[in-house]
Amino acid sequence: MGRRTAWWRAGAWRGRRPSARARGAVVAAALLCTTAALPSPLALAAPTPDPYTFATDARSVSAATTTADAEPLTLGETYKSSLPSSGKTYYRLDLDAAANAYVSATAVPSPGSTVSASDGIRVTVQDADSRLCSHDSEIFGSVRSPRPIAAWGWREVSSTRPRCEKAGTYYVVVERTGTAASAPDTWDLELFAASEPPLTRTGTTGTPGAWDSASPAPLTGKAVWRAGGAGFATATSVGQGSWRHDVTPGRTLFYKVPVSWGQQLYATAELGSSSAGSRLTPSALNLSLYNPVRGFVDDANASYDGSQKSADLDPLPPVAYGNRFAGADRVSGMRFAGSYYLVVHLSTAVAERFGDGPLTVTLRVQVQGTAQAEPGYAGQPKPAGIFGRITPSDPVTSARGGAAGAGGDALMEALAVGGLGAGTLLLVVLGVWTVAARRGAR
Repeated sequence: MGRRTAWWRAGAWRGRRPSARARGAVVAAALLCTTAALPSPLALAAPTPDPYTFATDARSVSAATTTADAEPLTLGETYKSSLPSSGKTYYRLDLDAAANAYVSATAVPSPGSTVSASDGIRVTVQDADSRLCSHDSEIFGSVRSPRPIAAWGWREVSSTRPRCEKAGTYYVVVERTGTAASAPDTWDLELFAASEPPLTRTGTTGTPGAWDSASPAPLTGKAVWRAGGAGFATATSVGQGSWRHDVTPGRTLFYKVPVSWGQQLYATAELGSSSAGSRLTPSALNLSLYNPVRGFVDDANASYDGSQKSADLDPLPPVAYGNRFAGADRVSGMRFAGSYYLVVHLSTAVAERFGDGPLTVTLRVQVQGTAQAEPGYAGQPKPAGIFGRITPSDPVTSARGGAAGAGGDALMEALAVGGLGAGTLLLVVLGVWTVAARRGAR
């Protein structure tokens, strides 16, 4: 303390006080140092998130009960609406005669809703003369747990499919399926509209050829903590590797994986063991795959009795434009390059047998095959880049699967960064103080 006092008295100050501006700079730096030394309150005690997070730029659109009142959907945009327990809801598309159009509808039952295996959602696209362009349905199935589910519709322009290829007005029809009495409440609805430009040369792609349907060697090793998102718009980006997160019964996690043209995606979800119970829970874990326009591709379930279980997606074909001409949904859905969504859900029934505490889910992802060039689009899709070749530019994203999740490792990273920042800023404070003193001396 004596040396510091001597420096104070005989050093740079020379009996002068720094200016008010210099003192303000020192105080600001000290406050910044103090702030950096403490982790964010969100990192310490994040509030319980909603069961589904809608896109921040989602526009509100009314669910019309007739085509005459249907509001337009703009390709490339996301919307928030509602889905009543009965009846059809209508939305309008104004399309040209060149680009393909896709619309997905994600139904979000409120927490605590009662759903049956046959309850679900249906999406159809019709022209102005009520001719059917496409239809798709998704149900809760054997999981029988309220969770976000999505179905999609499309208007494709093709010489082999002349129906619905003209320019004009089209209608997206969304409705509930199953027994409405089992789930009488109104569901939230997220609508996503996208367009795919035509090819520069028609007839350059055909039906998909033979592909390797063998499963690769399973991934091993310790999984990296990566918190899942709470919706398509907030899905956590991951690459090849093993990723883990704790999930409570009834919750759904969203991840997205970049897959280029010519590449194959393999995924497995593992539910860790528990000593809290031993009764069998059928279809406790669900792993679903959706393509870049949020069209359902495939899913897998696993029952749970307290011992570790896994749900594996069957091998999928390489991403190819020609897959759309296949009859099987799980093949035709792999028609675009882009971000594919892996959605993990833990059934609410698990809480009845194993309590409300979280269980650890490990997601193992593999992307194999050499990335190929796109088929040659004559224009840009909407939104821009949705079907482009994926090349991770961020080395952290490429190696570790995306931004850090809001989990244990994120908290440790926050503490570490905060500690390093505090040390660095302390040196800044001393530097500012010294410079101010020297200026005062002059």
